[in-house]
Amino acid sequence: MKSNIALLMITYNSEELLRKSLSSVKDIVAEIVVVDGGSTDETIKIASLYGAEIYNYKGINLGGQRAHGLSKIQQEWVFMLDSDEIISLKLADEIEEVVKNAGYDGYYIPYKNHFLGKPVNHGGENYKILRLARKEKIKINPSLLHEKISLTSSKTGELKNYMYHYSYRSLGQVFKKFTDYAKREAEEKYKKGERVSLKKIFLYPVHMFWARFIEDKGYKDGFFRIPLDLGFAYMELVTYIFLLQKQIMKA
Repeated sequence: MKSNIALLMITYNSEELLRKSLSSVKDIVAEIVVVDGGSTDETIKIASLYGAEIYNYKGINLGGQRAHGLSKIQQEWVFMLDSDEIISLKLADEIEEVVKNAGYDGYYIPYKNHFLGKPVNHGGENYKILRLARKEKIKINPSLLHEKISLTSSKTGELKNYMYHYSYRSLGQVFKKFTDYAKREAEEKYKKGERVSLKKIFLYPVHMFWARFIEDKGYKDGFFRIPLDLGFAYMELVTYIFLLQKQIMKA
């Protein structure tokens, strides 16, 4: 018998890993809600094969998409999984166990990120995110990039087993993702009234690489991750270039 857990997923042209992602979680959820941003690949077809309820929500507000999907869920518990994330059997078992004997209203899950198929454990890649919670306790703050998910309760716990995250699959995919992130971040900064300066354009990207690879000890993962940290520096640079363009156009 399946538990009272619903899966909430946001998709957009997510066919690459979607089957593996949904397969990893299908046996522990009673409901699958997918909010799609207008995919043109096989995303909708794949999600349908897993019995997902699919809702179309175009636009770039990730928080709005997540909140829309949350409003459609019928189960008591919500597990939020992205289409490039896969859970292990151990994590699946742990999720079922903590929901069955819930001592908290929400749980943070540790991430094991991968770059070009290899795990990265340092330089900003070791973190935990609130991904499992009672529906009635979830609070979503809309954002164009990395919406903030929190609880109306302070009763949170942490799971032991990792979420496997394949966000950085190829250099082309990484820089395409970071360009999109830069556009979203520039829009957020523009709305907040932030101004561009030469320091932000020329020094912030350098500091970003230094902070991730040196200060946060990204070098411990190996030199293979240098392109990843250069990608973050690139994203910082392009963010302020996009912001400068917006300011010039609106001047």
